[in-house]
Amino acid sequence: MERLRDALWHERSKVTLDIAALEVASIEFPGLDFDASLFRLETLAQQIGSQLNPRSSGLDFIKATNELLFETLQFRGNEENYYDPRNSCLNSVLTRRLGIPISLAVVYIELARRLSRPVYGVGLPGHFIVAYEDADSRYWIDPFNRGRILSFGECCALAKETGGVDLRTNPAVLAPVNKQQILVRMLSNLKAIYLRGHALEKARQVLDLLIDAMPGYAEEYRHRGLIHLRQLNHRAAKVDLETYLRLEPDAPEREQVQKQLLLIERWKAGLN
Repeated sequence: MERLRDALWHERSKVTLDIAALEVASIEFPGLDFDASLFRLETLAQQIGSQLNPRSSGLDFIKATNELLFETLQFRGNEENYYDPRNSCLNSVLTRRLGIPISLAVVYIELARRLSRPVYGVGLPGHFIVAYEDADSRYWIDPFNRGRILSFGECCALAKETGGVDLRTNPAVLAPVNKQQILVRMLSNLKAIYLRGHALEKARQVLDLLIDAMPGYAEEYRHRGLIHLRQLNHRAAKVDLETYLRLEPDAPEREQVQKQLLLIERWKAGLN
């Protein structure tokens, strides 16, 4: 996980998004073969590149990428089983051709990077898309929906539908997100999936990384403390829950957390 931590900690980290995303995936797939996934990305990029020339426009790149990914290979959003953790893992997305918005966006971004095309992520609330932007044009693209090109009005409607945000008064939502932000969002998705599925050890691994990346974000300590409590790691639970209360003294869950800390004290007293 050292490369992932480097990408999370340092804005100018030289660790590429694909490598960091594969390290995220190794939580679900211990010992995964990085080279196989990187080879798939290289092969896809070469196939797209073979359809382009130095004068090809941004729209030419988008059409070639969409044709290969979504028409020929049938990459798509997994609406039937959205919360399958494999949808968040780059290696699995490349083999199963199923993903969620952000993991499909990572594929799109990494193919563009290999072809020196200016594509970046856009973190709409509740939905992740990509944008292609050069000196001549800008296009918003939705990889979850077969690479559909979105107008500004359609981006506004999507942001309103998925997150209740009005882009006309908050256009900054369409700003590029950096590698760190993408990785934190991927980890946050996996955290929610693992907590939902009671995969406590994997959720704890994700929370360790999130806390490393955002040590001042209180809620992650509460989640990790509750996992420690369920795993009977009482001392670790106490540290995390106390940290949560220190960082969030007016938290609505304060009374509940204090009760949990009291139970830990009673457990400690019972050991003496």
